[in-house]
Amino acid sequence: MKSLSEITKEELIGLENRCWMTHDGMWFFSCLSNFGIEQANKLNKSAIKGLAPFEIDRTKKTIGYQKEKMESFQEFKDYFTMAKILFIPPFMNATMSFPEENVLHWEFAPGQCFAYKGMKRIGAIDQYECGVIYRIECWLDCLGIKHKIVPKIDKCLMHTTRKCSGEIELDFS
Repeated sequence: MKSLSEITKEELIGLENRCWMTHDGMWFFSCLSNFGIEQANKLNKSAIKGLAPFEIDRTKKTIGYQKEKMESFQEFKDYFTMAKILFIPPFMNATMSFPEENVLHWEFAPGQCFAYKGMKRIGAIDQYECGVIYRIECWLDCLGIKHKIVPKIDKCLMHTTRKCSGEIELDFS
């Protein structure tokens, strides 16, 4: 058996994120089973929005970001590059990049989004409203960064278009 000092940082991040995503999935499934898909989607988004300020504050504190408001794309890029290591581990099959100034691009491997696979597994994919990109949108709201998501998302893009990718246009004016 390993001692705590023998467990790598990557293993710890993966463990914490897998446990969190399993909790999140079981919570969604319980809401779905008890209240139906419409209410489960509503409760999921409410929980994400309520959690976002805590995630942002704790992340800023952990990485030592002390400014109240991010004033530039470079500040956001530096922050998000660190935050994605903590919150978007490899098993999520997501790529986040900055192809140009003021643009955050996301893309999930075809058919491999963890939320898509989970919602498909529990039979809720037809009416599931994406919580993954909504979470990032809530982070941006908490950071006070104006933004536009392209394409606009309501249902699961992976399910409706067979791919999930897009851009978040950031406005620091």
